[in-house]
This record gives sequence, C-alpha cells and structure tokens, in this order.
Amino acid sequence: MSIKFSKWTIVPAAVLLLGTLVLAQDPSSSGSSGSSGSSASQGSGTPSTVPAQKPTIAQRKENQQDRIAQGVKSGQLTAGETSNLETKEAAINGETRADRAANGGKLTQSEKQQVNSQQNKLSNQIYQDKHNANTAHYGNNQVGQRRQNQQDRIAQGIKSGQLTAGETAKLENQQKGINQQVKADRSANGGKLTTGEKQQVNKEQNAASKNIYNKKHNANTQPKAK
Repeated sequence: MSIKFSKWTIVPAAVLLLGTLVLAQDPSSSGSSGSSGSSASQGSGTPSTVPAQKPTIAQRKENQQDRIAQGVKSGQLTAGETSNLETKEAAINGETRADRAANGGKLTQSEKQQVNSQQNKLSNQIYQDKHNANTAHYGNNQVGQRRQNQQDRIAQGIKSGQLTAGETAKLENQQKGINQQVKADRSANGGKLTTGEKQQVNKEQNAASKNIYNKKHNANTQPKAK
C-alpha cells in the first residue's frame, strides 16, 4: 500500500526538526542557569569583618565638644555647667599638649590611657549635667531672649571649632555671672527687673557679645579630628 504525504504534512514536520537543531546548538539556553548559579555562589561569600577602631585623642575631644555644643543649644546645660565642663576639657587639652611637647609631638601608651580615663570621667559628667534637673530657662522677655542668643552663638562656636574649650569656659563664666546678677535682682523685686537693672544687664551683655565675637574670630581654634 502506498502512503501519500501532502505538502501540508511535510512542512510542519520540517519546521519542528529545524527548531530542535537550533535549540541544541544555542549555549544560552542550556548554560544560563548554571552560569548564574555559579556567579551567585562566587558573590555570596561571607564578608570579612573589620574590627572597629577606637577613636583617636582628637576624635574623642571633638566628640565631647559636639555633645557640649548640643547641650548649650538645647538648654540642657546651664552656663555654669558648661563653664565647669569646658574648664576640665581645657585642663585635659593643656596636659595633652604638654605631654606631646615633652615627647617629640607624640603621646606614650600610658599617657594615652591617662587621657582616655580623664575623657571617660568627663563624658559621664556631660551626660549627668545634660540629664539633671538644671536647665537654662530664658523666658519670653528681652533679657531672656538676649541670653538665649548669646548661648546659641557660643554653641555654634563650640561646634565649628572657632571657640576652644578654654575660651568657652571664660565666656560661659561671664554668662554665669550675668545670670546670677539677674536672679538676685529679680528676687529682690518680686520676680521683676527695674528699668535701671535691665539697662545694666543689657550693657553687660553688649560687652559679652563683643567678647564672643572676638574669641570666635581670633587665631585660636579647636583643631578638628582628621
């Protein structure tokens, strides 16, 4: 019996056979999953952990100043507290400077440990002073707003490094004296200031303002950590 094939039967069969041959020769169809799996496995290795480095003396000092500046700006630190903190910071800085001068510009291991111990104590005091009940209350009055403006300028100087710890201590000690005078005057006058007392406070703040400006624009700066 003879079998007859029409052209409509032969053509689809030929197309199917041709497609099979193309797929067999195409490397991307057979190796894509394997190569992607290989590259994924190569890139999924456990990252190496780099041990955290301890902050340098300069970095530690800068961090303390930033914390003090934030406390002054927020009112968490009073002028008296800031003056006390910066006096201690200035003492640490002076000791560090003397040690470096005596050792060719470097600190010995024991000197570094000593400075770090001192900064730990100061760090604890900064925290305690910022979280105690003493805060700077300025009030909605001209005298209070002037005080707040002075503190903001001092905080900016600390943060930028324009004010050294010693300069800040002096400025805040000056503000502390003005604040104590205002407090005493208010207590003697039923919580208010007389016109003459306001004028006196304003005169003292003018002098303090010039002092802030001069100290922020002199050659003394707080070196930034590199």
